[in-house]
Amino acid sequence: MANLQGRTTAVRVAGTDASAVVEDVAGGDVPVAAVGSTGVRALEPLLVATHDGESAFVANADAGDVEAAVAALGDGDLPDGADARVSHGDTPTSLPAPDLDGFAGDRAALARCGWIDPRDPEAYDAAVGFSDADADAVIDAAADLRGRGWGDWSQDEPLGDLWAGVRERDDPAVVVVNAHGNPGDALLLESDPFAVLDGANAAARAVGADAVFVYASEGDDAAAASAHAAADAGDFDVPVEVVEGPAVYRAAEPTMAIEAIEGNHRLEARLRPPGPEVEGVYGDPTVVHTARTYAHLAGALAGASSDSRVVSVTGDVATPTTVELDESATVADAVDAAGVGEYTAACVGGKFGGLTRDLDVALAPDALSVNDLGTEGVVEVLGADECPVAFVGRRANVASETNCGRCVPCREGTTQLTEKLRDVYDGTYDEEGIEELSRVMASTSICAFGRDVPRTVRTAMDEFDDAFEAHAAGDCPTGACTGEL
Repeated sequence: MANLQGRTTAVRVAGTDASAVVEDVAGGDVPVAAVGSTGVRALEPLLVATHDGESAFVANADAGDVEAAVAALGDGDLPDGADARVSHGDTPTSLPAPDLDGFAGDRAALARCGWIDPRDPEAYDAAVGFSDADADAVIDAAADLRGRGWGDWSQDEPLGDLWAGVRERDDPAVVVVNAHGNPGDALLLESDPFAVLDGANAAARAVGADAVFVYASEGDDAAAASAHAAADAGDFDVPVEVVEGPAVYRAAEPTMAIEAIEGNHRLEARLRPPGPEVEGVYGDPTVVHTARTYAHLAGALAGASSDSRVVSVTGDVATPTTVELDESATVADAVDAAGVGEYTAACVGGKFGGLTRDLDVALAPDALSVNDLGTEGVVEVLGADECPVAFVGRRANVASETNCGRCVPCREGTTQLTEKLRDVYDGTYDEEGIEELSRVMASTSICAFGRDVPRTVRTAMDEFDDAFEAHAAGDCPTGACTGEL
C-alpha cells in the first residue's frame, strides 16, 4: 500500500474490491492506493486522481483508468473524461465529496471513508489524532450523544448517565462495538475502523473497561477484515478482539450480540432486568453501542458536531448509497441522493421500519418516532409497482421464521400476524384483530425485534387501508398480487 500522507499528487481507488484494480499498476513516482468504500458502492471502484489542489473522479474504474490517471498525473495533469472534479486544499484529510449521484450532505463520521488507508493508524492519527481525553471528558461528551441504531443498547438515548453508572460499579467493564447488519456500521468499520476503535477506546477509559469486543456479521467480510487489521495495528489502552456472528437480522440485538461474543450458537434475547450495563459479557458490566455511535463519539472528542445522521438508502433507487445528513434534513433529502422516480412508499427504519408516503420528515429521532417511523438509519424505497400488502406480508413471514423464540409474544405473535395477513388474500381483513395483536407484541416482547415487527404492519394499514380492503375483495391496486387473489 502506497503511503499517501502529505502527498499532493496521488491516485486512490475506493471500494471493497479496489485492490484488484490497482494490484498490477506500477505508479512509479505517483502513489497508487486502494482505500475503503465511500458508501456509494454503485460508483465503485471509484478512482480519485489528486493533483495541485484538485481531484478528478472516475466512476466504475478499471486498471486501464488507473494507468491513464497515473500517466496524466506524471505529466502534471488530471485525467481526461472525469465524471466530476472538485477543488480543495493541497492536502485534504477527508474525501472532497464530488457532485455525483449518491453523494449528499456534509460528511463528518463518514468524512474519511474512501480517502485514507483504513489499515494505517498513522493515516487516522494524521487526519484526526487519536483521543487522549480523560474519563470525565469522555463522559461529558457522551452526555450529549445519543445511541445510533437498534443494535445500540442506548438507542436514541444519551449515553452519559449509563456510562457514569457503569463506572461506579466495582467490576471491570467491557465495551462492545456492535457493527452487525447495518450498512452504515459496516461501512465505517471497513473504511475508517480507527475512528470506531478510537471512540471505543475512549469509552473503555470512561467506564473502566479492560476489554473491547468488535462484533461484525459473517456476511460483512470487508468490515471484519478491516477490523482485524486495525485491532492488530492500533495502540489501544485495552485489548481489542473481533468476533463475527451469524448473518441474520436478529443477531444485531444487543443481548444477542453478547450471546454471540460469548460463543453461544443459539442466539436468544436475554431477559431484562438486569441489562448489559449490570450483567453483560461473561457477567461483567457492558456497554453496547454501534459503530456509528463510537465514530460520532470520536468526532465529538475531536471537536466535531454529533448532530448528523448516517442513512443508507436501498430498494428501488438508481444509486443505492450511504449518506450523512444533518438531523434537520429529511428522509426525502436522503432518498433524493439515491435518485428515485415514482414510488409507492418508503420503509423508514430498517427491516421492521415504518411505511410512509410522506418523506418530508426530519431525520432527528424524535421526529421519526412521533411519525411511527424507525431510527435504524436505513430507508428502503418501494417502487411504484410494489404492493405494500405483499411487502408487509413478506416482512411478517421473515419475522416468524427468524425470531429467536425466547418470548411468547414474538414467537407466537409473528406466526399469528403472518396468518392474519395471509387471510387478507383469502377475503378476510381482520383489522381490529391485527391491531390488537400488534399492540400486545409491541408492549410485551422482551426485545426490539418483537416490538418493532408490528410497526411495519401498523403503518402500512394506516397508509394503505384501502389496499388491504381491496385485497380482501380480490383486487390488488398495483396488479402485483393478481395471481394470488
